[in-house]
Amino acid sequence: MVEQRTTMAVRTVREAYPFPSVIRLSAYLRVPFKKIELSRKNILRRDGFQCQYCGTKTPPLTVDHIIPRSRGGPDQWDNLVSACVKCNNRKGSRTPEEARMPLLSVPRKPHHVLFLKHYAGKMEDTWRPYLFMD
Repeated sequence: MVEQRTTMAVRTVREAYPFPSVIRLSAYLRVPFKKIELSRKNILRRDGFQCQYCGTKTPPLTVDHIIPRSRGGPDQWDNLVSACVKCNNRKGSRTPEEARMPLLSVPRKPHHVLFLKHYAGKMEDTWRPYLFMD
């Protein structure tokens, strides 16, 4: 045990042990990271639940193809962005350049660490030196 939680303990009938907060592994089996699935939820999560044209965070949000599907635009990370309904309808089946609607950020396939950080939620301050996520 490297760090412990002072507010909690593991109790038995006779003993109380410190509750671990950070532990050190004596052996590690390398497990390949899972591929991040291309889904509507993950596109919205990657874009911070924000329209990539106007910046609004007001739901409902949709997924927009930068190069429209009618023009052969693929379902790939770098061709999909989150958009509010108003911007998605305004853009229609045009490219952002044709619609004069520049993107706020360039869409990329997300790194698995970004998603791990999102799932972790609130981290304890004692974990920060060990996570390399600052």
